Amino acid sequence: MTFAGKVVLITGASSGIGAATAVHFSQLGALLSLTGRNLQRLNEVAEQCKSNKPLVITGELNNEKDVENIVKSTIKHYGKLDVLVNNAGILENGSIESTSLEQYDRVFNTNVRSIYHLTILAVPHIVETKGNIVNVSSVAGLRSFPGVLAYCMSKSALDQFTRCVALELAPKQVRVNAVNPGVIVTRLHKTSGMSEEELKAFFARSKDTHALGRSGDASEVAKAIAYLASDEASFVTGVTLSIDGGRHVMCPR
Repeated sequence: MTFAGKVVLITGASSGIGAATAVHFSQLGALLSLTGRNLQRLNEVAEQCKSNKPLVITGELNNEKDVENIVKSTIKHYGKLDVLVNNAGILENGSIESTSLEQYDRVFNTNVRSIYHLTILAVPHIVETKGNIVNVSSVAGLRSFPGVLAYCMSKSALDQFTRCVALELAPKQVRVNAVNPGVIVTRLHKTSGMSEEELKAFFARSKDTHALGRSGDASEVAKAIAYLASDEASFVTGVTLSIDGGRHVMCPR
């Protein structure tokens, strides 16, 4: 598997799955465009990408001008775009009784609207290279969980977005897929508002909530993303691939 000469744009690349994906693609020879909000952490990730020096672009995906700049800067620097990895997203807790409209809008604007906008701008360039798109969804897009209502809905919307766009772009030989991770040890859960004790208990529960008896590592998701983006998956499109240690097939008894 190689991405030599291929330009890969990764959002949310400053930590977690995005950072692991950047490092993995760099090991496969990709030319990287990395974007996120934290310049220091982006630069730290870029330092780990040894094969080629990545282009680093800071920006807020809910800011339309920033999204436009991300695509324009990538094309200006590399002249093309082969792979878009829509990784950036947020997790917020809340039920139908406690999730405000403001919170709902914040989750959907980040997890759905910004991806919609970035993909609109990226598609003409990806069509030109007959490239592909990989969206980072969640097991929460496939299964229902209480207490994370807006998040589950947003990931379900992203899965449908994946399937619809896959059908729309298939005649142009552009593939669109998604990965649906289970619990992965990243900063995502901490930034959702969990305390250290809650985080510790949450990750410990992965022994029971995942068939393989553990939570996942970001590198395991990164490898699946690279597979879907590679020529090894040339006949794969419209897929929502579970990277969750079997969690999506489990039912309480």
